Amino acid sequence: MGSRQIYARLSAFLFLYFFAQAMSVSLLALWLKGRLGLNGAETGAVFAANFVFAMCSQPIYGFISDKVGLRKTILWILAVMVLLSGAFFTLVYGPLLKANLVAGAVVGGVYLGVTFIAGSYALESYVDRVGRKYGFEYGRARLWGSIGFACAALVSGRLFNIDPAINFFLASAAGLALLPILALTRIEAGADDKAQSQSLKVREALALLRLPRFWGFMVLILGVTNLYLVYDQQFPAYFAAQFADPKDGAAMFGYLSSAQIFLEAGLLFVAPWIVDRTGAKRGLLLAAGIMIVRIAGSGIVEGPAAISAMKMLHSLELPILVVSIFRYIAANFDTRLASTLYLVGVSFGHSLGLAVLSPIVGRGYDLLGFPDTYKLIALVAAIFWTASLFSLSPTRPRRQAAAGLQANLAPTE
Repeated sequence: MGSRQIYARLSAFLFLYFFAQAMSVSLLALWLKGRLGLNGAETGAVFAANFVFAMCSQPIYGFISDKVGLRKTILWILAVMVLLSGAFFTLVYGPLLKANLVAGAVVGGVYLGVTFIAGSYALESYVDRVGRKYGFEYGRARLWGSIGFACAALVSGRLFNIDPAINFFLASAAGLALLPILALTRIEAGADDKAQSQSLKVREALALLRLPRFWGFMVLILGVTNLYLVYDQQFPAYFAAQFADPKDGAAMFGYLSSAQIFLEAGLLFVAPWIVDRTGAKRGLLLAAGIMIVRIAGSGIVEGPAAISAMKMLHSLELPILVVSIFRYIAANFDTRLASTLYLVGVSFGHSLGLAVLSPIVGRGYDLLGFPDTYKLIALVAAIFWTASLFSLSPTRPRRQAAAGLQANLAPTE
């Protein structure tokens, strides 16, 4: 199968997977608080459970991904789990949360952690691996995932107001469509690919934890990006509260998310060009700086229009971040361990931080309100951003690196 066909089918897989993710979890905070009646602290506890179980699955996902290489094992797991989403939310998760919050949080944490939290990182890492083999840019495949998320966001608010179950079963329909796409995708693993994946040992993966540059990378991941994600968890509820009728807020949030993600998809196309010129380290710092501006701005500005402007900053930050992360990993670590590092470093780091921070920040919303809590989050994130200036390893922009290589290869007199 040719490169273009593989690119097209993986792009279709990304589109449907992120469509399902948006239908299932983009309005999860509204569903928990508005339909199930949970308060801020309880909602934070549910989110924390999601990330605890994602955290437990991420090292396994990462090592398996590196071990199976180009085989589609992880993608089959994700397709089946997405297919089950409609039945899970309506018949298991919702009723169980009403009957017993702890049991519901545990069961939901297992499903959501494996399917839509750790699962998304595993999928992205796989696409990056295939892209490096077949010569297409990860960001230009990932943009189709953003378009899928945007298409779901365009209608999810209105459908949610009718009945959230519609959203959940549309996610299942997307999961069903993943199966034939995956069955028709043929990715050939060469002898070198098989040898590299089969030679990988657990001790090599664990050795990452002894590398100073790994922990230097984690300063930004555990600090800035974690705080940003915990800020973003209950942002839909804050946004909806800007409107006299929360239903209008939910619908408007869906429209705004759709516009934001369509813009994000376009910027994913140009993000590789940007990071080529800044280098991976500066790309990471730029993306993290935009995150802090959005968090602080959300605590300072008032009204639906200004809060919407803060939301739109996400479309600028995310493309630069995801491309910079993969470029930074490729520049500083053994590529055989790319999935392990992405799942253990980025994904596991996020889940660990969010499991700890979600209930604390949720309590802050109840005690201080959203604006003051956002200002505190931004202050702490700025401290970690400053530390990242020194902890991240330098990386050269690709244009400079290419120029240096040409100079080294040039004949001398």
